[in-house]
Amino acid sequence: MRDIVFARRSGWIPKVVREDGELKLMLGAGADANHAPRTFTFSIREAHLAVIREDLARHLLLWSAVLPLCDAAGTRDRLDENAAVALLDPILLSAPADVDALFQRIRWDRGRLIAHGADIDLLERGQVCAAMRTATETSNGRRAQEYHADRRRAERGAVPGPLDAAILRYTGQYLYGATVPRRTPDAVDPALLPEVMRVVATAEQACAGLRIGRDPRRGKRATDKRDWDRMASTVDAAVRRAHPQLVDDAVRTVSFLMCSEAAARSRSTPTEDDEEAASDRFGGSARKTILSFTDDKGVERKWLPDNPRTATAEFWEFVGDRSAGDNEVFTIEDEERGEGIQLHFYADSIARITTVREGEGGSDPEYRVEYSLVDGIGGYRNLVSAFVRGGCAALEQHGSWMPDAAEFERARRRRDAGQSQ
Repeated sequence: MRDIVFARRSGWIPKVVREDGELKLMLGAGADANHAPRTFTFSIREAHLAVIREDLARHLLLWSAVLPLCDAAGTRDRLDENAAVALLDPILLSAPADVDALFQRIRWDRGRLIAHGADIDLLERGQVCAAMRTATETSNGRRAQEYHADRRRAERGAVPGPLDAAILRYTGQYLYGATVPRRTPDAVDPALLPEVMRVVATAEQACAGLRIGRDPRRGKRATDKRDWDRMASTVDAAVRRAHPQLVDDAVRTVSFLMCSEAAARSRSTPTEDDEEAASDRFGGSARKTILSFTDDKGVERKWLPDNPRTATAEFWEFVGDRSAGDNEVFTIEDEERGEGIQLHFYADSIARITTVREGEGGSDPEYRVEYSLVDGIGGYRNLVSAFVRGGCAALEQHGSWMPDAAEFERARRRRDAGQSQ
């Protein structure tokens, strides 16, 4: 039988319960192997209850000191009750100077005290009792999160100034740098918001006209890493030039914001109509023959001339649907013309295949195979668009084509070796 003897309004602060006639402190901490909350109890005396009831600061200090013992118990071990009981008199019944000295020797949860309003400067100086004069029963978890974020930056030697901090708050990355940035002007001190907006305007002007395309090789929503890196470098350089006082974290968060927004725009637009754009640019005409798309798993999709969508758009959608780590070879074939291309995403290369002689009387047809290196997804898009527009002949101006497989492999290795240096 368990009865609650004393509990504060804030549900997470440890309660005092009576269990089988014995007073115990009860607190929830951590989780078991099934992710259910764990509850721990250990015995206390009436003198401890009196202090817990009357002194919020001592109550919170005890909680802060017991939590590391709960963490040590993990998902299945028992709480070290002897160690917990040993904390009671020194924290609840000792003089403030002795409590401060104790907290210099033991592990304790600093963030818990900060969340409940402890003075951070006094905590840092080891004056825990004085720091708890500002303690509140209600918790502000964000205050503790910001403290830990500042500590992580300080450990890296990155101490943001007021404008740096305002920029990080504007992008929503003050707490966690890996969070997808967004525009949150309401999170910024109104006095600093105009300066923040000037920095953002610099970034916007720097990347005007740049875009981040999609990379179907990595999935339907993946974007081109080269485009991302190009935009990030451009924004980074412009912001550093115009605002040299900013720390690295502030500059990076603005670059991240610009790139994230550009990538989101790319993902929200229909699949690029490369063939139509190329036809407008080069005076090409609509394709009249059927194309067959296949992947390395033998899955096939046909494109017919009466399809309202272009062949290139259909092909890249097929790649986005099917591409995977074990499926990186895709083919486009025009059976009527007797030609096709095979894209090797794993090697950044392509082969163009033309029929030299049709098979007759049971003999196999004769093909000419030529290889070329490809420069990223942009290179692939140009080659696919050119092939769809004009077949293998249209590829002649795109790259150096090598009929000898061994020669091509040597060229590929030289390129890869150069990129790794």
